[in-house]
Amino acid sequence: MLIVGLAPAAHGANRTGRMFTGDRSGDFLFEALHAVGLANQAASVDRGDGLVLTGALVTAACRCAPPGNRPLPEELDNCRGFLEKDLEGAGRPRVFVALGAVAFDACLRALSASGAAVPKPRPRFSHGARYRIGEDVLFATYHPSQQNTFTGRLTQPMLREVLRRAVRAVSAKSVSFS
Repeated sequence: MLIVGLAPAAHGANRTGRMFTGDRSGDFLFEALHAVGLANQAASVDRGDGLVLTGALVTAACRCAPPGNRPLPEELDNCRGFLEKDLEGAGRPRVFVALGAVAFDACLRALSASGAAVPKPRPRFSHGARYRIGEDVLFATYHPSQQNTFTGRLTQPMLREVLRRAVRAVSAKSVSFS
């Protein structure tokens, strides 16, 4: 499973060297990953904290901390090759969890670049949505940003449910859509 975020946070991953580590978004994400069995602990404070993910890789659409936490289209284009390399390293079929609309769009672009036939009309971001893209599956959830978690737009139960569905998809090695 590839969990795709937006970009490293200036005071989180940029400082610690590991995605979603040392910031509040990461606190929220790793708590959920631990609850569904993808992480051995519920917190990630630095690279040496003993965190181990099982069956999941956390990556990002953009590799630099963008001003205002919103990467420009050019920045996303410049970083797409890194995400495409992460996709190449994953087995097939692949299961993706996109954290937010920007990550969702980056996943669609990377999947298309890898030769997957992106359906038409193009899938739209919606929390809890799942789409089959060729032999892969893409799940969407709101990003675990403070703006989403502090307002209740994204809660632990909401994120955990999307992650559980993704874990089941990995376990089944295919997903039926009814």
